Amino acid sequence: MSETPAGETLADYGDRPSLRDKAAQSSLRDEAHGVEVLQSDVAFAGVVWDIRRENFAYGDGTLTREFLEHPGAVAVLAVDDDDRVLSIQQYRHPIQMRNWELPAGLLDVDNEPPLEAAQRELAEEADLVAADWQPLITMHTSPGGSDEVIQVFRATGLSAAPAVFDRYGEEADIVLLWVALDEAVDAVLAGRVHNGIFMAAVLAEHARRSRG
Repeated sequence: MSETPAGETLADYGDRPSLRDKAAQSSLRDEAHGVEVLQSDVAFAGVVWDIRRENFAYGDGTLTREFLEHPGAVAVLAVDDDDRVLSIQQYRHPIQMRNWELPAGLLDVDNEPPLEAAQRELAEEADLVAADWQPLITMHTSPGGSDEVIQVFRATGLSAAPAVFDRYGEEADIVLLWVALDEAVDAVLAGRVHNGIFMAAVLAEHARRSRG
């Protein structure tokens, strides 16, 4: 019989139907759950993004939480004609590492659709355009501390972009590497790469292929 984190079995829940019902659901799906926000302020105004503090009603009381307010982002899993995926290595200051990751960027252009943002980022970071685009996954990167949503697209039919972009800051010394999907999966499972978006996209692509 299934066990709870405390070691109890489901039968021990007795008159607690809400927990039993949740455990008995046959499908796994996130659900929207609106709450009454009593107060919302910018606790810290940053150069790239802000930290927001909100007080909201929950259960029989109120809670206060602070979170990174994020415009959203896109990323691209680019697959070439040799069935290799594009990895880019870029310096990330908060962790002081050069991460292997995907071409990606913020939704920081007013009213720009996510697909167009993904196409722009692929051109700007890898000097590539793609003929075919498909959504791969959508993910909340850190829902306990940020409202970021990132949409990952799968891009195929690749060719050189008509123009080469000037890069600056952390993008000035980007390194591009094409790797077989199995090699990327091996790097994830062996703990040699740590970028969450890269890991999720590579494993999602592997699962998609495995399931035909």
